[in-house]
Amino acid sequence: MKYHSDLRPALFAFVLGSSVLGSAGPASAADTMASVPLVPHHAVYKLSLLRSSGTKAPEAVEGLLSYDFTGSDCDGYAMSVRQMTALQPQEGEARVSEMQTASFEGGDSHDYRFTIATKGQADSRNGVNGTAHKSRDGLVAVALNQPKSETLDLEPGVLFPTEHLKRVLNTARTGGKLLSAAVFDGSDTGKKVFETLSVIGKASEEPATEKAAQVDALRNTRHWPVAISYFDGSKRNAPPEYVMSFDLYENGIARGLKLDYADFVLAGDLTELKIMPDEACKR
Repeated sequence: MKYHSDLRPALFAFVLGSSVLGSAGPASAADTMASVPLVPHHAVYKLSLLRSSGTKAPEAVEGLLSYDFTGSDCDGYAMSVRQMTALQPQEGEARVSEMQTASFEGGDSHDYRFTIATKGQADSRNGVNGTAHKSRDGLVAVALNQPKSETLDLEPGVLFPTEHLKRVLNTARTGGKLLSAAVFDGSDTGKKVFETLSVIGKASEEPATEKAAQVDALRNTRHWPVAISYFDGSKRNAPPEYVMSFDLYENGIARGLKLDYADFVLAGDLTELKIMPDEACKR
């Protein structure tokens, strides 16, 4: 079994679409969702083992995930994630790893830059970095610098992270419940596209219980329970690699994280939340 020692950079690359189950195609001019008010913020989540079963599941997991999101539709959006994990298997020494990612996405979601580095894993590479450009017809061209210099073209309809976040929020606002879409964030070797299935629950304004969540940005703010299954797009009829669930607020903040890898489940509890200065467009 491959232990999932990294919580992918797609942690906040939420997905999209319409109020019916279907694939997300190229976005139209009316579908750019510039009106979605995303709040720049810094959040820290404490990772722990929620439950575990089977002989290959870990006995314990501890870690932290730090997430920063800034920007606007005018200037584009920057996202950085730093995640440190110590995983104790049932036999042998603990496996300690660190992952750092940084990305920038244009406000119109036509351009995307990404850098990913990992430490402490036996199969660790030198890193992944590159750029991706989406044409007006939805085609995505990727240019990689690492692990090696190469180019590739993705199928039409692939979405970038902030674009995903905006779409899932608009889907939730209009009563959407199910949708599927292809996601690209540059993770793995920089070539992987995830097929995703999202389930959005009923809206609520019930207050959060965590001390860190007692801020104005979350008070009386609508949020939805969301669960996203991530499938390897290159494998047909395979089960999801994992399922991520969370409470998503309409300003883009998430809390109550859970990651289900079938034989074990991780919890991510919000322990710190800082709202950054508003960078909304001043047009």
